[in-house]
Amino acid sequence: MGEASDAALLLVRAVLGAVMAAHGWNHWRGGGGITGTAGWFAGLGLTRPRLQAWLSVLTELGAGALLLAGLFTPLAGAAVLSVMLVAGLLAHRRNGFFVFREGYEYVLVLGALALALGVWGPGKYALDEAAGTAVTGWTGAALTAGTAVVATAGLLAVFWRPRTQED
Repeated sequence: MGEASDAALLLVRAVLGAVMAAHGWNHWRGGGGITGTAGWFAGLGLTRPRLQAWLSVLTELGAGALLLAGLFTPLAGAAVLSVMLVAGLLAHRRNGFFVFREGYEYVLVLGALALALGVWGPGKYALDEAAGTAVTGWTGAALTAGTAVVATAGLLAVFWRPRTQED
């Protein structure tokens, strides 16, 4: 990787990390706070919505901080990808592609960036690189995607009860 590529990876990590941290902060302290977030999650068919709200806050703040630091990058990317998979599947899929119609466009871009970071790695300006623990390439992609899919499937299996016509 050259200097420009490392700077670009830092930019991608910083923007994605800041976006995720802002989402976590908003779910916690913005708008309706935890109560509002829990109500929204309940409306999506998630059981234990208050627990889900707190898990979302911790996941988004934690993934954001890890991405900003470039620490455990594939796992931070997996957290972002999992959050985006849940959001895409439960909240946005039925609305089509475009974000201005509440579609999945935005969550697709964030999820793709998270997976791409699993492939590219954190770059030179990261704690993973400084510690010599950076995971990249197909291994990073598999770790990011595999962890995200397992986490998403587990969350949906345990906590999602889709609404039926009778509801």
